[in-house]
Amino acid sequence: MANVKSLIQRAQKTQHGFTDIKKASEEVFATESPSEAFSIAKELFDSEVAQARMVATFLFGKLSSTSKQSFSFLHKKVSKDPDWRVQEILAQAFDQYCKDIGYEKALPTIKAWLKDSNPNTRRAVTEGLRIWTTRDYFKEHPEVAVQLLSQLRGDDSEYVRKSVGNALRDISRKHKELIQKEVKTWDLSNKETLFTYKLTSKFIK
Repeated sequence: MANVKSLIQRAQKTQHGFTDIKKASEEVFATESPSEAFSIAKELFDSEVAQARMVATFLFGKLSSTSKQSFSFLHKKVSKDPDWRVQEILAQAFDQYCKDIGYEKALPTIKAWLKDSNPNTRRAVTEGLRIWTTRDYFKEHPEVAVQLLSQLRGDDSEYVRKSVGNALRDISRKHKELIQKEVKTWDLSNKETLFTYKLTSKFIK
């Protein structure tokens, strides 16, 4: 079984980016049984070292499509981590889950997370699936991506709204008319919605 202490020391060397952190998680996933990989991820997540928790989050993401425990850990524990870097990896881990089970099949979970009370959970979806319309299912159904994202245009969290606006702006590059039609329905007297609109509309004015 992989040496957790060595993994933490290795992860701690990464000060910028996450290339080696992701690589470390992939090595554990490839060489350990699912149960052992889950145990390693839990131990890594107990570390005070944020980079170790990032390795753990990547691992939970790899395991989540076949492990309810791993998916639950992402949802209930990782989403509450105070480090923004861990939240960046949570977004990628959620996308890994959706990719592995299929984006259409993941729709009920995507919708549930978008309605979650925790802004980190909502943002994991909006950010993780970018660019939404390059993902299977949403590539053929861009209107679904726009509808799902637009529900959060007036979100209480600026962190979430920024992600929503940027995600819709991404989509507008190829689906300008779809975004134009959507934003015409928005109430721009609402300051939260206006914030999202300014990001969304960059390429459609």
